[in-house]
Amino acid sequence: MEFDWLEAPFDLKALTPRAIEESFEDPFSLRLLPDYESGEARYFNLGRSSEGRGIFSVFWTDGKTVRVIAARPMTRDEENFFERKNAE
Repeated sequence: MEFDWLEAPFDLKALTPRAIEESFEDPFSLRLLPDYESGEARYFNLGRSSEGRGIFSVFWTDGKTVRVIAARPMTRDEENFFERKNAE
């Protein structure tokens, strides 16, 4: 999977590109398609970096390249959802 980090529309100082990429590589990561319709398909990814940090990302992909639109640490509710889904 190749990531496009050119002109990222969010601050890359809080989370490094490497940590975000690691959250996609997490074998327990969850990828979800949101309920709403938009001009292009956007997805959610919940995963952990190699340091164990929970990261929530919104992204677009064409099947080859991933463009992360937003990324931030998971909230407590997202952490609980992530743990619950992985326990199933």
